[in-house]
Amino acid sequence: MEHGHETILILDFGSQYTQLIARRVREAHVYCEILPYNADLSAYRNRSVAGYILSGGPSSLTDSEAPRLDRSFFDKSVPVLGLCYGMQLLAELFGGELVKSEHREYGRAVFKPKGGHILFKGLSESSQVWMSHGDSIVQLPDGFEVIGRTDSLATAAIANDADRIYGLQFHPEVHHTAQGKQIIDNFLFNICQAAGDWTTESLIEESIAGIREQVGESEVILGISGGVDSSVAAMLLDRAIGEKLHGVFVNNGVLRKNEFEEVTEILQTLGINLHPVDASDLFLKRLAGIEDPEKKRKIIGSTFIDVFEEEAAKIGGIKFLAQGTLYPDVIESVSFKGPSATIKSHHNVGGLKEKMKFELVEPLRELFKDEVRALGRALGLPEKFIGRHPFPGPGLAVRILGEVTPERCDLLREVDAIFIGQLHKHGIYDDIWQAFAVLLPVRAVGVMGDERTYENVVALRAVTSVDGMTADWARIDPDILAETSNEIIRYVKGVNRVTYDISSKPPATIEWE
Repeated sequence: MEHGHETILILDFGSQYTQLIARRVREAHVYCEILPYNADLSAYRNRSVAGYILSGGPSSLTDSEAPRLDRSFFDKSVPVLGLCYGMQLLAELFGGELVKSEHREYGRAVFKPKGGHILFKGLSESSQVWMSHGDSIVQLPDGFEVIGRTDSLATAAIANDADRIYGLQFHPEVHHTAQGKQIIDNFLFNICQAAGDWTTESLIEESIAGIREQVGESEVILGISGGVDSSVAAMLLDRAIGEKLHGVFVNNGVLRKNEFEEVTEILQTLGINLHPVDASDLFLKRLAGIEDPEKKRKIIGSTFIDVFEEEAAKIGGIKFLAQGTLYPDVIESVSFKGPSATIKSHHNVGGLKEKMKFELVEPLRELFKDEVRALGRALGLPEKFIGRHPFPGPGLAVRILGEVTPERCDLLREVDAIFIGQLHKHGIYDDIWQAFAVLLPVRAVGVMGDERTYENVVALRAVTSVDGMTADWARIDPDILAETSNEIIRYVKGVNRVTYDISSKPPATIEWE
């Protein structure tokens, strides 16, 4: 989507924190994009580029194969901020001298900025930062000065004020750097002179204009999963083209309890032109006897395409397919490390573009998840819907270990509903990134009354996370877990044992399959 906002370009050298840099810039209401360090920037000549940020990265500049920029890149009157590897790259390019350190310094340090420098306006005399470096600068380039140090590093920040080039040997984007937000804001507003007008309101206006320009009077079909992304995309498209949008919401038989009915009601109440399709019998018939997780995903994906195609044919005249693609998906496909080796097969609309010959409409492709939620609020999506935990494309099929049957789906739906209900009851649902129940392919002996039982075992999983890339198991009060376990065993026939998963990611994944 073309827009008139100034842009900060973040050049990615392979840092695990690159997306976090972008999020911090966006939080300041400044538009930014992430590009590989070696991207062709000619497409941005007519855009208002207000500044560049060079990310960190795992390489060492003492290695001849390390990623570099051409010196001519800096012959522009645009400010540059280099972080960690980015700072060392600046030092080397401008004629400084680096040596490989005997020990890589990584972690907390106390930073002392040069008083009065524009990059550190409003900072304390000392504050905690998160360091990262394997090389050290032993000779500064001409025109540069040291503007910050730590007890163990004399050159923790450098500046060439004449050319507006700056470097930090720490990560201002991570929360371990106490005043990192202030530093980023100083770069954006005091040095780049950014306007800070990338707001939710302007985004809605520009998105609607962009959709109308792209699709004209054509009909658009959108696969709705019941999640936040596709629902927000539906609302944005509805604002732009009204009844020309056809939202197809398919019940695949592995949704959560009452989800098909509740999501249908919410979206219809909001005025979305919705085509609810209950294809649960078809999905469950095709899943019968299948235990392999990847086969389950592929069956669900291909069946979705079959149902979607059938619905599209009924509607007729469809030229465009809308998807709720987010910016992290876009970054992944053009990342520093190259395109992803595998695309998860449960991104079930992925097979539609080539097969169905539609043009794509992706109104959310420039946004992060938190921005999509803000957009949903502004468009009037109910808060309980916006704050819902993520739910996988294959749904309960990958939370039922072993064969997926109607009976096992119904059992897990009840268990899951009790667990989520307890989190809401005790006011901790919003503190958790994702919570769900898993039906295990084992049975255990139990005692109910005077009888011995031999019934199902379920596992409860709850994690805390910022972005789902890493996650820690949630420390739920044992009394809440005890109450939840009692409710499940008392009310769900066929379950006599409840366990709680205390694995973090890594090494475990969030989902079990």
